[in-house]
Amino acid sequence: MLNKAKDTFYQKMSQCNKKSCYGYIKRRLPILSWAKDYKFTWLAQDALAGLTVGLTAIPQGIAYAIVANLSPEYGLYASFMASFVYIVFGSCKSITIGPTAIMATMVQPLVSKYGPDMAILLSFLKGCMIAILGLLHLGFLLDFISLPVITGFTAAASINIAASQIKPLLGIPGRSEDLVDALISVFSNLNAIRYEDTLLGVATIIVLVLLKNLPGRRTGSWPQKITWAITLARNALVVIIGTVIAYIFYTNNKEPFKLTGSMGNGLPQIGLPHFSISDGNRTYDFLETTAAMGTTLFSVPIVSTIEHMAIAKAFAMGKSLDATQEMFALGLCNMFASFVRSMPITGSFTRTAVNHSSGVKTTLGGLFTGCLVLLASSLLTSTFRFIPKATLAGVIMCSMYYMLDFKTYALIWRAKKIDFLLMLITLLFCVFYKLEWGIIIGIVLNLLILLYFSARPSVHTEIEQIEDKVAIRIIPEESITFPAAEYFRANIMQLSEKNSLNVVLDCKNVKRIDVTVAKNLKLLSNDLRLRGQNIVCENCPDNIGKILKTVAPDL
Repeated sequence: MLNKAKDTFYQKMSQCNKKSCYGYIKRRLPILSWAKDYKFTWLAQDALAGLTVGLTAIPQGIAYAIVANLSPEYGLYASFMASFVYIVFGSCKSITIGPTAIMATMVQPLVSKYGPDMAILLSFLKGCMIAILGLLHLGFLLDFISLPVITGFTAAASINIAASQIKPLLGIPGRSEDLVDALISVFSNLNAIRYEDTLLGVATIIVLVLLKNLPGRRTGSWPQKITWAITLARNALVVIIGTVIAYIFYTNNKEPFKLTGSMGNGLPQIGLPHFSISDGNRTYDFLETTAAMGTTLFSVPIVSTIEHMAIAKAFAMGKSLDATQEMFALGLCNMFASFVRSMPITGSFTRTAVNHSSGVKTTLGGLFTGCLVLLASSLLTSTFRFIPKATLAGVIMCSMYYMLDFKTYALIWRAKKIDFLLMLITLLFCVFYKLEWGIIIGIVLNLLILLYFSARPSVHTEIEQIEDKVAIRIIPEESITFPAAEYFRANIMQLSEKNSLNVVLDCKNVKRIDVTVAKNLKLLSNDLRLRGQNIVCENCPDNIGKILKTVAPDL
């Protein structure tokens, strides 16, 4: 009988372990959830969405590689591998992962100094860090970065990236690092402005704005569907038109525009990133390389995860979001992408919006995006050299303008002025100093503000008659923790001093206290007793009553 019970117990334990193991695997491989229910009718919609995203990813990838000071092919390398990896590990069907303007501008200083291998290694290290943080469920740390800080950082990055494209737009040689550098360079080289590039760049921006505002619907009539398709593929269209114009001039032995120039041939070699970097006559080992990355080694994963999670939340469409899985997927995308010489990547708002608007059904749409980018990388490299720099500058500047969220700026201003000031400080430091230090300063200021209000809890007071005595009722409006302990005690002493009032501490709004607060309340009780006053605690939850009974049993 006993042996039979043991066998039954072990059998149930085995079934439970298998079930929990399968559940864990299913969470880490979301493809297992949707693949078994996949309908053949979805394939056409996934294919349409994937190809449409690919038409956006190709010109953006080339443009963002140039922003990062990389050869254009690196933008394509960064676009295809992540599309394949996210099919298996991604939990949000609309998300597309690839190069973004913010990632490009953050790695640009390292690329300029150490070359492309630094960006590739950073992508690998960043992927490892994000994946590990995700598996350890440490994504909650990102909650300490507030909306004003993120908004200020994003606005500053958009301004700096757009500013870096002013010189290519005007045909002025060289590149600019930030807004101030761009303005100084332009006004110092007014005689170097080329009207051909300027006209082409301005025309590109005008056409993009017009195409974005075309009325069209994916489910409407055929003219509406065609208009909708043109709107989604507008970046690819203007790049194709610009390339055709430049090629026509080239066949007539003319080159009125500054061109992107030659790029690497074919597909990248597959392999681990280089863990030692060569710069001129010197070779940096792994430790020296990571030291050379400085704060970028930590700021890039943080910003990348923030950017990705914000997009994932926006396109979750009411469904619960598995933050752990999204961080894990993002980490793996960066790790695997580094094997094909990719720069750091993250979720792209523009391409995700295109994917969602195209009616994607599952993450399988990434298969078609990746295949289209692969074809472009292998077959069209000779064509890409004819893309005018002014056209790419127009594409980037237009994209950066739409990243400026004026509604959110107005909302923060109306809601809370101190949050708007925090956003403005973050923006100014990011624009006029460095993006990495700007967001660090913003986070530190935000935490200081948080600590200040934690140390200065709001308190409501009432004067009431208790039997034949007058007392002051102290009602804290929030929980009290150790930073506020001494302030809270001193405040009650001051409030009760006038007319020697007794004190009633009403804890109905207090959800938690700590030992420091309880100890200070005991000291408060002793001080009041010396003045002939008493303090009584009322409406204490069980957890608070237990702490007070242990530390200050006289209350």
